[in-house]
Amino acid sequence: MIDIFNDITFVYPNVFWLLIVYFLCTYFCKEQKQSFYFSNFVMIKSASSYQNLIIKTLRFLIFLFILVALANPIKKSEISIDNSMGYEISLLLDSSGSMLENDKFKITKEILRDFIDHRQTDRLALTIFADFAYLASPLTYDKNSLQKLLSLIEVGVVGDRQTALYEALYLSGNLFKNSASKNKIAILLTDGIDTADTIPIGAAIERIKKYGIKVYVIGIGQVGDYNSVALHQIAQETGGKFYEASTKQQISDIYNTINKLEKSEIKTEKYERKTYFYQYPLDVAIGLLFILILVNRKQL
Repeated sequence: MIDIFNDITFVYPNVFWLLIVYFLCTYFCKEQKQSFYFSNFVMIKSASSYQNLIIKTLRFLIFLFILVALANPIKKSEISIDNSMGYEISLLLDSSGSMLENDKFKITKEILRDFIDHRQTDRLALTIFADFAYLASPLTYDKNSLQKLLSLIEVGVVGDRQTALYEALYLSGNLFKNSASKNKIAILLTDGIDTADTIPIGAAIERIKKYGIKVYVIGIGQVGDYNSVALHQIAQETGGKFYEASTKQQISDIYNTINKLEKSEIKTEKYERKTYFYQYPLDVAIGLLFILILVNRKQL
């Protein structure tokens, strides 16, 4: 109940100066009444004094609540509207058997989790690929569910013998088929060469370009583990960049670089909302006025 009255201010606080006028009038402008004398004067005077006290109290409260209403009590609260220019990001993660070497898959997942935490205003999707490509999560703002899903994914979920790299890229393009976002990117991480041969590289790139998706490609491992020519082609033709990494720190630095390059623009507009409460003291004053009328009628 107390919280309701917190932070309440008055638009016209000077109205309360009229209380001085009220007390001056009460003292100097007394009502002239005709005098009557009765034999039981003491008893009548006592009863009359009690009623007069009630009437004076009611008059004062009526005047006070009218002043409160005239002072216009309001409560101000600030509303923040987030107009963030978020991105739509498709994360493509190689989960083939070769990712088990040197804990590459485990290390990549840890770095990817940190990257997801930094993209608070973005919609993210996750695709894993090995023998075939699998959409683990469509574009979503629910980072907690995405993190939980990522923690459960292991090598072997979609096979471990082949690498359907181009199929994953093609599938990622389909994610943005109905997207109206101006900022669409894909981050493809792999340590191998496309061996599934389900989708030609040209078809995958055309699908990506059709929806205006910029692809950042990360090849991890040693020279010769992955097809750097093909990966560079994917990045170049889609307007992205190609990175190579052989250590955990290099992979982490690459994701941090991409995070900085594709930084979401956060715009927050603040508005002040005003809630008016003048009607409540006015209702109380009207209610007290009716009570005063009833008391005066009884006195008569």
